[in-house]
Amino acid sequence: MTDNDYMQLALEQAHLAEQIDEVPVGAVLVQNGKLIASAHNQPISTNDPTAHAEIQLLRKACAKLGNYRLPNTTLYVTLEPCTMCLGAMVNARIELVVFGAYDKKTGVCGSCNDLSNSKCFNHKIKVKGGVLAYECGQLLQQFFKCRR
Repeated sequence: MTDNDYMQLALEQAHLAEQIDEVPVGAVLVQNGKLIASAHNQPISTNDPTAHAEIQLLRKACAKLGNYRLPNTTLYVTLEPCTMCLGAMVNARIELVVFGAYDKKTGVCGSCNDLSNSKCFNHKIKVKGGVLAYECGQLLQQFFKCRR
C-alpha cells in the first residue's frame, strides 16, 4: 500500500469523528506494511483534552503490542500534529509521521513551528507532510463552515 492508501484509511477515521460531532481528524499506525491500529479524535465525547486522534492511536497500538515503544512504525494522520501529539510520538519512538493538511495555527511539523527538527528531543522523527492535503483540508473546512 502507498502513503495515499494509508491516508485514505486515516480519512475514514476522520469521517467517524465527524459523525459523532468531533473535529474530523483520523490516524492509523503501520509497522512493516501491517496496519496496527486506527483511531479518531474524541476529546469532546470523552471529556478528555488529550484524546486527539494520535494519542488515542498510540494508546491502542501500545496496548495491542504490549509495549510503550513503537519502533519501526509510521503514523498517518489527517492533520499536522500539535505539540502534545508530537511529544507523545517522540516518547513512543515513532519512526515517521505522515500528515495530510497543514495546520497554520497549531502545527509543529513546519507550519506554525518546526519541533520535528528540534535538537531538544532524544529521538528524531522523520516527517512527510501534504499527503492528500486537499482532501484532508476540505473535510476540516466543511466541518467548521457548518458550525459557524
